[in-house]
Amino acid sequence: MIRILFLVSTLSLISSCGFIRNQPKEFLANAQNAAPYDAIIVPGHPYHGQSWSTTMNYRIGWSVYLYKNGLAKNIIYSGSSVYSGYVESKIMAKYAVELGIPAEHIFLDTAAEHSTENVYYSYLVAKENGFKRIALATDPFQNQSLKKFIKKHQLPIDQLPAVFDTLGVPSKIEPNINNESAFNSSFKSIKKRETFFQRLAGTRGKNIIWYEQDLPTQELVLEYERKGRLIRTSNSALNYQ
Repeated sequence: MIRILFLVSTLSLISSCGFIRNQPKEFLANAQNAAPYDAIIVPGHPYHGQSWSTTMNYRIGWSVYLYKNGLAKNIIYSGSSVYSGYVESKIMAKYAVELGIPAEHIFLDTAAEHSTENVYYSYLVAKENGFKRIALATDPFQNQSLKKFIKKHQLPIDQLPAVFDTLGVPSKIEPNINNESAFNSSFKSIKKRETFFQRLAGTRGKNIIWYEQDLPTQELVLEYERKGRLIRTSNSALNYQ
């Protein structure tokens, strides 16, 4: 079964290559015309205490590029301590500060353990802070994988995947950070807490408990209520909108 899932994922990745080559530049051009965004959402990536990965390097670098070029007013870094004891969002924020992003323009979601959760939980952070115009700013591969999730739930989140030609090579100089305050002392790896199939369900958004007002259709409201994944709220219960 795992081999079949791997094959399906590989075929999906191959089919998306055209998107990855061509679409990010179009999204960037549209964003430049519509800038600035109130906030961009940047999903985390595992950090193991020694050095940032190439993926984290690129995601942070892209967020810094967007901020410094006036396309984003604020950055929401998202991610809990999932595969290591370090809270991904806190680590990314520390790097971003060292790269010149003012701390007052950085916001954190420290709960998300899966990419779909990165999107929704960061969306809640954005609403709590009154951010209206939001974009997902990550690498093209992850952006493509989250496209269906955003569309299904009609989340008001634009796509702003990294343009590698614009960003260039990853930074060869890694900033020095104090990672101790980003360490979760009660950490337990998700691999020990969940099976492979439970993690796969989480990646598909099956662990998310939705606020009623964030769902676009009554069908989804009833579906998630039936599954025990709904919080009923009145418009006055949460001052998000």
